[in-house]
Amino acid sequence: MRTGDTKRGCRVRSFAPVSGAGARVLVLGSMPGAASLAAGEYYAHPRNSFWPLMLDIFGARGPLSYRRRLSLLRRNGVALWDVLASCVRPGSSDAAIRRATAEANDIAGFLSAHPRISLVCFNGAKAEECYRRHVLPSLPPAPAGLRRRLLPSTSPAHASLGYAAKLRAWRRALLEGE
Repeated sequence: MRTGDTKRGCRVRSFAPVSGAGARVLVLGSMPGAASLAAGEYYAHPRNSFWPLMLDIFGARGPLSYRRRLSLLRRNGVALWDVLASCVRPGSSDAAIRRATAEANDIAGFLSAHPRISLVCFNGAKAEECYRRHVLPSLPPAPAGLRRRLLPSTSPAHASLGYAAKLRAWRRALLEGE
């Protein structure tokens, strides 16, 4: 959702979390990009590798509807959300997020409601940075066994790392818990 479209940026808002009762991994992005906001779907940009990675990792045959992709995540214990609930950002670039305008989602509440989550994965460095800045200071001490892992961004803007290398890193985290 976008409000106040101007050259100086507009306030954008993230989506509701995707999760099932058996979630064991939480994947956090920073904030949906323009294509995702327009479609009302996580990772909707056609060149974002998130969904192809998930299909490969979980052995699904595509193409799948958005609803079936979300179901695939839930069946495999993966929850999906963004660190930020809203921010002002011109365009889609994470680098354009205006730090002073960032408001975090209630990650502490989410983790409390999903006690089986033992791994928080960050889809790129900006998600991890936002988590450290806006979420970590307000979290109670981490429960024993809750780990965090920075993964390569699936964004088309992060093209310096090829698909195969991203697949190895994401597979290792989601299937092997490393």
